[in-house]
Amino acid sequence: MLDQVTQITSGAGFIAALDQSGGSTPKALGLYGVDASAYGSEEEMFAEVQRMRERIILAPDFDNNKVIGAILFERTMDETIAGKPVAHYLWEDTGVVPFLKIDKGLEDEADGVQLMKAMPQLETTLAKAKGAGIFGTKERSFIKAANLKGIVKIVSQHFEIAQMVIAAGLVPIIEPEVDIHAPDKAEAEDMLRAALFAELALLPKGQQVMLKLTIPENAGEYDELADHPAVMRVVALSGGYSTDEATARLSRNSKMIASFSRALTQGLQRDMSDTEFDTALAANIDKIYKASA
Repeated sequence: MLDQVTQITSGAGFIAALDQSGGSTPKALGLYGVDASAYGSEEEMFAEVQRMRERIILAPDFDNNKVIGAILFERTMDETIAGKPVAHYLWEDTGVVPFLKIDKGLEDEADGVQLMKAMPQLETTLAKAKGAGIFGTKERSFIKAANLKGIVKIVSQHFEIAQMVIAAGLVPIIEPEVDIHAPDKAEAEDMLRAALFAELALLPKGQQVMLKLTIPENAGEYDELADHPAVMRVVALSGGYSTDEATARLSRNSKMIASFSRALTQGLQRDMSDTEFDTALAANIDKIYKASA
Protein backbone atom coordinates (compact mmCIF):
# COMPACT_ATOMS: atom_id res chain seq x y z
CA MET A 1 0.00 0.00 0.00
CA LEU A 2 2.83 2.40 0.85
CA ASP A 3 4.36 2.05 -2.60
CA GLN A 4 0.96 2.81 -4.13
CA VAL A 5 0.52 5.86 -1.88
CA THR A 6 3.94 7.18 -2.89
CA GLN A 7 3.24 6.62 -6.58
CA ILE A 8 -0.13 8.37 -6.48
CA THR A 9 1.10 11.21 -4.27
CA SER A 10 4.26 12.10 -6.15
CA GLY A 11 4.66 9.84 -9.18
CA ALA A 12 5.29 11.41 -12.59
CA GLY A 13 2.53 10.53 -15.02
CA PHE A 14 -1.25 10.48 -15.21
CA ILE A 15 -4.27 8.39 -14.26
CA ALA A 16 -6.02 6.65 -17.16
CA ALA A 17 -9.82 6.71 -17.02
CA LEU A 18 -11.01 3.32 -18.30
CA ASP A 19 -14.36 3.45 -16.50
CA GLN A 20 -16.89 3.93 -19.30
CA SER A 21 -20.26 2.87 -17.84
CA GLY A 22 -23.57 1.77 -19.33
CA GLY A 23 -24.49 5.29 -20.38
CA SER A 24 -21.15 6.26 -21.92
CA THR A 25 -20.14 2.90 -23.39
CA PRO A 26 -22.08 3.12 -26.70
CA LYS A 27 -20.47 6.48 -27.50
CA ALA A 28 -17.01 5.20 -26.54
CA LEU A 29 -17.49 2.14 -28.73
CA GLY A 30 -18.79 4.27 -31.59
CA LEU A 31 -15.63 6.39 -31.49
CA TYR A 32 -13.65 3.14 -31.43
CA GLY A 33 -15.35 2.06 -34.66
CA VAL A 34 -17.87 -0.37 -33.15
CA ASP A 35 -21.40 0.46 -34.28
CA ALA A 36 -24.37 -0.46 -32.08
CA SER A 37 -25.38 -3.03 -34.70
CA ALA A 38 -22.26 -5.03 -33.75
CA TYR A 39 -23.76 -6.07 -30.41
CA GLY A 40 -27.25 -7.29 -29.62
CA SER A 41 -27.34 -7.08 -25.84
CA GLU A 42 -25.84 -5.25 -22.89
CA GLU A 43 -23.62 -8.26 -22.20
CA GLU A 44 -22.22 -8.15 -25.74
CA MET A 45 -21.71 -4.38 -25.45
CA PHE A 46 -19.71 -4.73 -22.25
CA ALA A 47 -17.71 -7.58 -23.78
CA GLU A 48 -16.75 -5.26 -26.65
CA VAL A 49 -15.60 -2.47 -24.35
CA GLN A 50 -13.72 -4.94 -22.17
CA ARG A 51 -11.77 -6.09 -25.24
CA MET A 52 -10.94 -2.44 -25.94
CA ARG A 53 -9.77 -1.88 -22.36
CA GLU A 54 -7.70 -5.06 -22.43
CA ARG A 55 -6.03 -3.98 -25.65
CA ILE A 56 -5.11 -0.65 -24.04
CA ILE A 57 -3.77 -2.23 -20.84
CA LEU A 58 -1.68 -4.77 -22.78
CA ALA A 59 -0.11 -2.10 -25.00
CA PRO A 60 3.66 -1.69 -24.52
CA ASP A 61 3.45 1.97 -23.42
CA PHE A 62 0.75 1.35 -20.81
CA ASP A 63 2.94 1.03 -17.72
CA ASN A 64 3.97 3.13 -14.74
CA ASN A 65 6.68 4.98 -16.64
CA LYS A 66 3.90 7.32 -17.76
CA VAL A 67 0.62 5.91 -16.35
CA ILE A 68 0.54 5.88 -12.54
CA GLY A 69 -3.07 4.78 -12.07
CA ALA A 70 -6.17 3.54 -13.88
CA ILE A 71 -9.87 3.89 -13.04
CA LEU A 72 -11.97 0.81 -13.76
CA PHE A 73 -15.69 0.26 -14.27
CA GLU A 74 -17.25 -2.01 -11.61
CA ARG A 75 -17.83 -4.91 -13.99
CA THR A 76 -14.15 -4.78 -14.96
CA MET A 77 -13.25 -5.77 -11.41
CA ASP A 78 -14.64 -9.25 -12.18
CA GLU A 79 -12.75 -9.58 -15.49
CA THR A 80 -9.30 -11.06 -16.04
CA ILE A 81 -6.26 -10.22 -18.15
CA ALA A 82 -3.68 -12.94 -18.79
CA GLY A 83 -5.46 -15.11 -16.26
CA LYS A 84 -5.33 -12.54 -13.45
CA PRO A 85 -8.07 -10.28 -12.03
CA VAL A 86 -7.68 -6.92 -13.77
CA ALA A 87 -6.76 -4.98 -10.62
CA HIS A 88 -4.02 -7.47 -9.74
CA TYR A 89 -2.71 -7.50 -13.31
CA LEU A 90 -2.53 -3.69 -13.33
CA TRP A 91 -0.43 -3.43 -10.17
CA GLU A 92 1.62 -6.62 -10.37
CA ASP A 93 2.39 -6.63 -14.10
CA THR A 94 2.34 -2.96 -15.14
CA GLY A 95 2.88 -1.11 -11.84
CA VAL A 96 -0.33 0.89 -12.40
CA VAL A 97 -2.46 1.60 -9.31
CA PRO A 98 -6.12 0.46 -9.71
CA PHE A 99 -9.12 2.63 -8.82
CA LEU A 100 -12.84 1.82 -9.12
CA LYS A 101 -15.73 3.96 -10.34
CA ILE A 102 -18.51 3.54 -7.75
CA ASP A 103 -21.21 6.07 -8.63
CA LYS A 104 -24.43 4.84 -10.24
CA GLY A 105 -25.08 7.79 -12.50
CA LEU A 106 -26.71 11.17 -12.02
CA GLU A 107 -29.99 12.54 -10.75
CA ASP A 108 -32.00 14.99 -12.87
CA GLU A 109 -30.73 18.57 -12.83
CA ALA A 110 -31.76 20.78 -9.91
CA ASP A 111 -30.18 24.06 -8.77
CA GLY A 112 -27.81 23.94 -11.74
CA VAL A 113 -26.25 20.58 -10.78
CA GLN A 114 -26.78 16.85 -11.08
CA LEU A 115 -26.23 15.02 -7.81
CA MET A 116 -25.13 11.40 -7.72
CA LYS A 117 -27.85 8.77 -7.57
CA ALA A 118 -28.22 6.72 -4.40
CA MET A 119 -25.74 3.86 -3.91
CA PRO A 120 -27.65 1.38 -1.73
CA GLN A 121 -25.03 -1.38 -2.01
CA LEU A 122 -22.04 0.88 -1.47
CA GLU A 123 -20.64 -0.79 1.66
CA THR A 124 -20.74 -4.19 -0.08
CA THR A 125 -19.06 -2.75 -3.17
CA LEU A 126 -16.32 -1.10 -1.10
CA ALA A 127 -15.61 -4.31 0.82
CA LYS A 128 -15.39 -6.24 -2.46
CA ALA A 129 -13.10 -3.59 -3.95
CA LYS A 130 -10.77 -3.69 -0.96
CA GLY A 131 -10.57 -7.46 -1.21
CA ALA A 132 -9.90 -7.27 -4.95
CA GLY A 133 -6.80 -5.10 -4.54
CA ILE A 134 -8.40 -1.77 -5.45
CA PHE A 135 -6.56 1.27 -4.03
CA GLY A 136 -9.26 3.92 -4.32
CA THR A 137 -12.61 4.93 -5.78
CA LYS A 138 -13.97 7.58 -8.09
CA GLU A 139 -17.40 9.17 -7.83
CA ARG A 140 -18.69 11.78 -10.32
CA SER A 141 -21.33 14.49 -10.21
CA PHE A 142 -22.00 17.29 -12.72
CA ILE A 143 -22.14 21.08 -12.40
CA LYS A 144 -23.95 22.90 -15.21
CA ALA A 145 -24.09 26.45 -13.83
CA ALA A 146 -22.63 28.79 -11.22
CA ASN A 147 -25.39 28.10 -8.70
CA LEU A 148 -23.97 28.37 -5.19
CA LYS A 149 -26.76 26.38 -3.54
CA GLY A 150 -26.34 23.49 -5.96
CA ILE A 151 -22.55 23.49 -5.80
CA VAL A 152 -22.49 23.46 -1.99
CA LYS A 153 -25.00 20.59 -2.01
CA ILE A 154 -23.01 18.57 -4.51
CA VAL A 155 -19.72 18.97 -2.62
CA SER A 156 -21.40 18.01 0.65
CA GLN A 157 -22.73 14.82 -0.96
CA HIS A 158 -19.25 13.96 -2.21
CA PHE A 159 -17.70 14.25 1.23
CA GLU A 160 -20.42 12.11 2.80
CA ILE A 161 -19.54 9.36 0.33
CA ALA A 162 -15.83 10.00 0.89
CA GLN A 163 -16.21 9.22 4.59
CA MET A 164 -17.63 5.79 3.74
CA VAL A 165 -14.81 5.15 1.27
CA ILE A 166 -12.13 6.15 3.79
CA ALA A 167 -13.76 3.95 6.46
CA ALA A 168 -13.44 1.01 4.05
CA GLY A 169 -9.67 1.61 3.76
CA LEU A 170 -9.77 3.16 0.30
CA VAL A 171 -8.88 6.59 -1.09
CA PRO A 172 -11.76 8.54 -2.67
CA ILE A 173 -11.40 10.56 -5.87
CA ILE A 174 -14.03 13.29 -5.63
CA GLU A 175 -15.16 14.38 -9.12
CA PRO A 176 -17.58 17.31 -9.29
CA GLU A 177 -17.24 17.91 -13.03
CA VAL A 178 -17.92 21.42 -14.32
CA ASP A 179 -19.51 21.50 -17.77
CA ILE A 180 -16.93 22.83 -20.26
CA HIS A 181 -19.81 24.50 -22.14
CA ALA A 182 -21.20 26.38 -19.12
CA PRO A 183 -21.30 30.11 -19.99
CA ASP A 184 -20.34 30.95 -16.39
CA LYS A 185 -17.73 28.20 -16.05
CA ALA A 186 -15.08 30.38 -14.38
CA GLU A 187 -17.57 31.62 -11.78
CA ALA A 188 -18.72 28.05 -11.09
CA GLU A 189 -15.09 27.04 -10.56
CA ASP A 190 -14.58 29.83 -8.02
CA MET A 191 -17.63 28.60 -6.11
CA LEU A 192 -16.46 25.00 -6.33
CA ARG A 193 -13.01 25.85 -5.01
CA ALA A 194 -14.51 27.62 -1.99
CA ALA A 195 -16.95 24.76 -1.28
CA LEU A 196 -14.12 22.20 -1.47
CA PHE A 197 -11.99 24.20 0.97
CA ALA A 198 -14.91 24.38 3.40
CA GLU A 199 -15.39 20.60 3.38
CA LEU A 200 -11.67 19.84 3.55
CA ALA A 201 -11.48 21.91 6.73
CA LEU A 202 -13.95 19.51 8.36
CA LEU A 203 -11.99 16.32 7.58
CA PRO A 204 -10.44 14.61 10.61
CA LYS A 205 -6.68 15.07 10.80
CA GLY A 206 -4.81 12.47 8.77
CA GLN A 207 -7.61 11.73 6.31
CA GLN A 208 -6.93 12.42 2.65
CA VAL A 209 -8.95 12.61 -0.55
CA MET A 210 -8.12 13.14 -4.19
CA LEU A 211 -9.86 15.67 -6.40
CA LYS A 212 -10.72 15.17 -10.07
CA LEU A 213 -11.69 18.51 -11.59
CA THR A 214 -12.41 20.03 -14.97
CA ILE A 215 -9.39 21.92 -16.30
CA PRO A 216 -10.14 25.47 -15.10
CA GLU A 217 -10.58 28.61 -17.15
CA ASN A 218 -8.10 30.46 -14.95
CA ALA A 219 -4.71 28.74 -14.81
CA GLY A 220 -3.69 27.86 -11.26
CA GLU A 221 -7.29 27.99 -9.97
CA TYR A 222 -6.77 24.84 -7.92
CA ASP A 223 -3.11 25.24 -6.91
CA GLU A 224 -3.96 25.95 -3.26
CA LEU A 225 -6.18 22.88 -3.16
CA ALA A 226 -3.28 20.78 -4.45
CA ASP A 227 -1.16 22.08 -1.55
CA HIS A 228 -3.79 21.26 1.10
CA PRO A 229 -2.59 18.54 3.53
CA ALA A 230 -5.88 16.65 3.15
CA VAL A 231 -5.50 16.41 -0.66
CA MET A 232 -3.38 13.53 -1.94
CA ARG A 233 -3.46 14.74 -5.57
CA VAL A 234 -5.50 16.93 -7.90
CA VAL A 235 -6.19 15.34 -11.29
CA ALA A 236 -7.89 16.79 -14.34
CA LEU A 237 -10.66 15.38 -16.50
CA SER A 238 -10.69 16.14 -20.22
CA GLY A 239 -14.43 16.90 -20.18
CA GLY A 240 -14.91 16.55 -23.92
CA TYR A 241 -11.93 18.63 -24.98
CA SER A 242 -9.84 17.12 -27.78
CA THR A 243 -6.51 15.59 -26.79
CA ASP A 244 -4.63 18.63 -28.11
CA GLU A 245 -6.82 21.19 -26.34
CA ALA A 246 -7.00 19.21 -23.09
CA THR A 247 -3.22 18.80 -22.94
CA ALA A 248 -2.63 22.46 -23.84
CA ARG A 249 -4.97 23.60 -21.06
CA LEU A 250 -3.51 21.15 -18.57
CA SER A 251 0.06 22.27 -19.27
CA ARG A 252 -0.88 25.68 -17.87
CA ASN A 253 -1.85 24.09 -14.52
CA SER A 254 1.39 22.77 -13.04
CA LYS A 255 -0.17 21.25 -9.91
CA MET A 256 -2.70 19.08 -11.78
CA ILE A 257 -2.07 15.81 -13.60
CA ALA A 258 -4.38 14.23 -16.16
CA SER A 259 -7.07 11.63 -15.68
CA PHE A 260 -8.35 11.45 -19.23
CA SER A 261 -10.75 9.06 -20.96
CA ARG A 262 -11.79 10.41 -24.36
CA ALA A 263 -8.48 12.18 -24.88
CA LEU A 264 -6.62 8.95 -24.08
CA THR A 265 -8.55 6.86 -26.61
CA GLN A 266 -8.87 9.50 -29.33
CA GLY A 267 -8.13 8.05 -32.75
CA LEU A 268 -8.04 4.42 -31.62
CA GLN A 269 -9.97 2.03 -33.88
CA ARG A 270 -10.88 -1.63 -33.43
CA ASP A 271 -9.81 -2.46 -36.99
CA MET A 272 -6.28 -1.11 -36.53
CA SER A 273 -3.44 -3.60 -36.61
CA ASP A 274 -1.72 -4.10 -33.27
CA THR A 275 1.18 -1.98 -34.47
CA GLU A 276 -1.10 0.85 -35.60
CA PHE A 277 -3.10 0.69 -32.37
CA ASP A 278 -0.03 0.67 -30.13
CA THR A 279 1.55 3.54 -32.05
CA ALA A 280 -1.58 5.71 -31.84
CA LEU A 281 -2.06 4.96 -28.13
CA ALA A 282 1.62 5.65 -27.42
CA ALA A 283 1.30 9.07 -29.06
CA ASN A 284 -1.73 9.92 -26.89
CA ILE A 285 -0.01 8.65 -23.75
CA ASP A 286 3.09 10.71 -24.53
CA LYS A 287 1.07 13.91 -25.07
CA ILE A 288 -0.87 13.45 -21.84
CA TYR A 289 2.26 12.52 -19.89
CA LYS A 290 4.13 15.61 -21.06
CA ALA A 291 1.21 17.86 -20.14
CA SER A 292 1.03 16.21 -16.70
CA ALA A 293 4.76 16.30 -16.06
